[in-house]
Amino acid sequence: MLQTTSLGKDTHHLPYFRNMDTLFRSTLINGFRLNLSYTQELVGDVPEQLMSQQPKGFTNHPSFTIGHLVTAVALSAKIFGVPYDVPADWDELFRRKGSADSTLASGSMERYPTKSQLLNALDTRGEALILQIMNTEHSVFSESYDWKFSRHMPTKGEALAFMCLIHHSWHIGQLAEWRRFMNLPPVLRNLLDGD
Repeated sequence: MLQTTSLGKDTHHLPYFRNMDTLFRSTLINGFRLNLSYTQELVGDVPEQLMSQQPKGFTNHPSFTIGHLVTAVALSAKIFGVPYDVPADWDELFRRKGSADSTLASGSMERYPTKSQLLNALDTRGEALILQIMNTEHSVFSESYDWKFSRHMPTKGEALAFMCLIHHSWHIGQLAEWRRFMNLPPVLRNLLDGD
């Protein structure tokens, strides 16, 4: 499971926020941590041999999706000036360069890292990104950022929110839909308080 950082896992229970910076960071960190936890839950009970099973009509399977999220977290760290350091073989296998990229996931299990390797990479990079979010000067989030959605979300903070919350959630939806197709039980309730 994901570990809490010095900001703590209970930041969403604060009765008030002293300023918008605290609200932004808390929302971003707690939302991203929820996405990371839900990703872990969605594949936690999936046997290794099913991780790269690609039913007809599905573009992505769990191995590809999680590897793709690893590259997305590394790209998110670039917002802070951290070099993109995904190994070349992972980059080639998982990174997509936009809607015109026609590369598809392969159903060949041998091409992909193990489930444990994928989840560990996502967890490690995710927690490192959270630390970067926590330790970045507030003014950096308001700086302009040139990327494919600049017209809609022109700042570093908005780009980061998109990657950590929106983009990640799109792929969580793919994992949840894949689970339903594979007749696996829902797992969202595992993340609910008091259920």
